[in-house]
Amino acid sequence: MTDNGFTRLAVNGTLMRGLELNANMLRAGAVFVREDRTAPCYRLWTVGDRHPAMIRTTNGGTAVELELWDVPGDGVVKILESEPPGLAVGKVALVDGTQVLGVLGEPYIVEGELEITDFGSWRRYTAATAMKG
Repeated sequence: MTDNGFTRLAVNGTLMRGLELNANMLRAGAVFVREDRTAPCYRLWTVGDRHPAMIRTTNGGTAVELELWDVPGDGVVKILESEPPGLAVGKVALVDGTQVLGVLGEPYIVEGELEITDFGSWRRYTAATAMKG
């Protein structure tokens, strides 16, 4: 929790500014703080090309680009209730060594899905696939 009573939340997919579910952040009263990156220990998948799922790993990870938001009181619960099944809130290690709450994928959700770790972000992946289409 930050000094102002808000919870710092890391998001790495459709909740980010300008993307499909960003309105869920705004409805919850969340305030954008800054862009950041995870520690280089996360892998990223596209789940049906609808949203990403990020999972911490002990090998083969990268620093994933994300956004940090300050979310008031029960806002984290409101946001999580609107997230697709298989996404949860857990601790995310940032590149500077600090930890914040963030949206993570449960391992089952990535079974049989396309790994996009090499892109390093949901935005880069969607931009690359939009150019192909």
